[in-house]
This record gives sequence, structure tokens and C-alpha cells, in this order.
Amino acid sequence: MKRKHKLLYARSKNWNGKVFENLSETTMDINLRTLPSLMRAQFKDRQLRAPQKPIPIIPFDEEKWNSEPEKPKFVWYGHSVLFLKLNGKNLLIDPMLGSDASPIAPIKTTRFSENSLDVIDMLPKIDAVLFTHDHYDHIDLKSLRKLIPKVDKWFVGLGIGRHLERWKIPSSQITEFDWWQELEFEGVTIAYTPSRHFSGRGPFDRAQSLWGGWVFITNNHRVYWSGDGGFGSHFKDVGAKYGPFDWGFMENGQYNKLWHAIHNYPEEAIQAAQDANVNVAVPVHWGGFALALHPWKESIERFTAAASNKKQKISTPKIGSINELEKTADEQWWEELV
Repeated sequence: MKRKHKLLYARSKNWNGKVFENLSETTMDINLRTLPSLMRAQFKDRQLRAPQKPIPIIPFDEEKWNSEPEKPKFVWYGHSVLFLKLNGKNLLIDPMLGSDASPIAPIKTTRFSENSLDVIDMLPKIDAVLFTHDHYDHIDLKSLRKLIPKVDKWFVGLGIGRHLERWKIPSSQITEFDWWQELEFEGVTIAYTPSRHFSGRGPFDRAQSLWGGWVFITNNHRVYWSGDGGFGSHFKDVGAKYGPFDWGFMENGQYNKLWHAIHNYPEEAIQAAQDANVNVAVPVHWGGFALALHPWKESIERFTAAASNKKQKISTPKIGSINELEKTADEQWWEELV
């Protein structure tokens, strides 16, 4: 890491001089004691962790997207990819649309949908791309190269900018955010909010960039993107400072008891939505990759059951569908797939 980056990070109270830190103690129980059983589990029930056939992506409908531009809209593209229209602006969050979430690993983590990179060709001009953190299932070089001609504003957590600069994105186009930092952008207030997670793209850069979520505020609407992370008091803090929210996109999937501190259980995702004062909760971080050991449908089944028990409004759209505030998607489309 360059000296200029360390000088920049030193201004953040979340940087301890060597790494970024979570607000509360956060550990993972992966060690020499737990690793053998974890490796054995990797070979069990593999057929349940991914759909037997690719999940279809509904083609982008540009005419519908551009109609009534003052109305908020979104398209979820599986896992953590969201295309959001707010105040007439096109915002793209965590646009990892590549086919493999483990490009440097010996075994592929294959996407549940085919030809997902083609989505980028269908999208109109993008006003800004936002990254929550730098993990491979959120930042993908193949996606980035296709996006560069469509984008001239990149909003990222502290430390992520160095990756983009290495990939030839001018530093003048990149804005790095610390937690709770805000920016006025084309009539939208954008804030970067805490999450309970970690970062790194290799063995030598762990926690060398920040992780978090996003809040978007206009005169009439408020949207919360939780980012990856385990349960914590920060959800109430976000709700108290910025809520209530029309939509809350809540991380829901890729959990395990060994790394519970960094990924919500589905029941906690619903509680987090209620803590943050979310009207309609939308589950994300599922339906794209098998990054944990649970069956691919388990997270959404637990999420919908918990929402029913807690009387939380939710929306569960199909991948690629255009969604509007007054038209909550409640079809359980995954039940048709095996």
C-alpha cells in the first residue's frame, strides 16, 4: 500500500494504524480445529446448494425504466447487484455480473444465471456506480471493464479507490467515503454507513479498505442498502439517523455458524430491517452464488417465514424485473425451481 493511502486512512477513526476495524468485536471461528469438518461439509449435499437449471434473467425493459422518471424503481440482478433509479438518476450498486465469484481460487464459484455480463450491454447510461466493499463477489474486473465506458462517477468505501486506480479509472472520478460521510449528488444525498464485516482481495490486504452500506435520500424518498455484515446495533443507529426508509435491501444469505459475526441469519435480516425502520424489506446477497453450505433456497424461505412472524412487509422480485414502490413483488418464484 502506498504512503498516500495510509495518510488518508489515518484521518479515519475506524483505522487503527494498521487495519480498519468493526464497531464491535468481530471474529470468525475458522481454525485448525474447525477446518477439517468444514472441508468435509463442502462435499455433502452439493446438489442442494445451487439450482439444477440456471435462474433466468428477465431482459431489461428500457422503455418501462424511463417511463415516469420521477418514480423510484429498481432491478435486482441476483446476489448483491442492484440497479436503482432515484430522483431520475441511474445508480448501480455492487455490479459484480461475472460468472465466477472465486477467480483466484482453484475451484470455481459459478453464478446461478447464465450470460449475466450481457446485462451491462443492455443498461442505459449510469450516473454513478457504488461499491460496498472489495470482495470478489462484489467487485469483478470483467464487469468493471464493460462498465467503464458507461460511468464517470464511482463512489466507494475508503481504500477501494486504489483498486479502481490500478484498473485505469482516473482518481478524479472516484470518491472515497468513511462511515457516516455524506455527499450531495444530483439531488440525492448519499451516505456511507457502518456494517459488521471485513475486506480484502488477497492474503496481504485484509482490512486494508473499508466495508459498509449506503443510504440514499431525496426530498420524497429514502432507501437503505445494508451491505454485507452480521447483526449489530448499527442498524438502529442508521434508522435513527436516516430512517424511516421506503425500501431496505437487506443482506440475506451465505451465513454459517462459523462466520455468524459477518453474515446475518435470515431472521436477523428481518430484525435488522425493523431496527432500521424499513417499510419494505428486499432480500439480497442470495440467488447468485453458493458461498456457504446451506441449500440455495434456505435463506429466502427463512426470510419470508421470519417476515410473516414479525409482520414485516417484504418484496421478493424475480431477477431482472423492474419494481416500483406501490407494486410490491410477493411471488415465490423460487418454488418453481429445483
